[in-house]
Amino acid sequence: MSTSPTTPPAHETGSDMPNLDFAGTTPYEDYVQADVLTHLQNLRSDDPGEMVFLVTTQVMELWFTVIVHEWETAGRALRDDRIPDALTALRRSTHELEALNASWNPIARLTPAQFNAYRKMLGEGSGFQSAMYRRMEFLLGDKSASMLVPHRGSPRVHAELEKALAEPGLYDEVLRLLARRGLPVPAEVLERDLTLRYEPSPAVEQVWAGLYAAPGDHAELVELGEALTDVAELVWRWRNDHLVATRRAMGAKTGTGGSAGVAWLEKRAGKHVFPELWTARSHV
Repeated sequence: MSTSPTTPPAHETGSDMPNLDFAGTTPYEDYVQADVLTHLQNLRSDDPGEMVFLVTTQVMELWFTVIVHEWETAGRALRDDRIPDALTALRRSTHELEALNASWNPIARLTPAQFNAYRKMLGEGSGFQSAMYRRMEFLLGDKSASMLVPHRGSPRVHAELEKALAEPGLYDEVLRLLARRGLPVPAEVLERDLTLRYEPSPAVEQVWAGLYAAPGDHAELVELGEALTDVAELVWRWRNDHLVATRRAMGAKTGTGGSAGVAWLEKRAGKHVFPELWTARSHV
């Protein structure tokens, strides 16, 4: 006696068995689209390391997408004075940033020869061309209209970035909240050109110093400041891990896409986001 390919053997049947027979694709596949995800790897070389590099990069893009979602969620909550909801989203994002940062581990152990085996397949491709990473940077206040230029050939992506460039970043929403709470955030900070990079303000530094000096009076705002600092620290670690992985794989050579490679990453790694949250601590 034989069994149908879609029917489990008799010894495997019973109330504890999951349903295995579906008319079409599985509900899991319908929801997750795993078959799509696992067939997006179009390799351009025979080197086995290219699969590692490509999948790791694609995973990073997925984490960028999740983190942008979290920070936009937090921004909306701050706009509506819902600090607990903003904190929830920010704290989720710290776990996601940790996972994102761990993505460097497979790449960071490549020798120069292993990386060079498929590096030429990237052509002019470079991580700084990532549209979703650019949206992350814009939300962190690191705005630059020139970063829209690489995406002119993709109207939808360009429009999304143009919109993000003109919108308040996460820190802008925080400072507006502080102002609504009666704290002396300067008008020139609140009314700044949102398409430009956020620049540190001594007055904002003093606002944070005052909050941290008397945490009992503004416990919720200090909690928000610490959640933002957690995010900022993990962003700093991301940039440093990127620097170390690149230095190990290719030394000081020019980066893909014509970037300055390690020299450019060193400059980026030296910068903190939400700067006054760091400098204010010297005045408490």
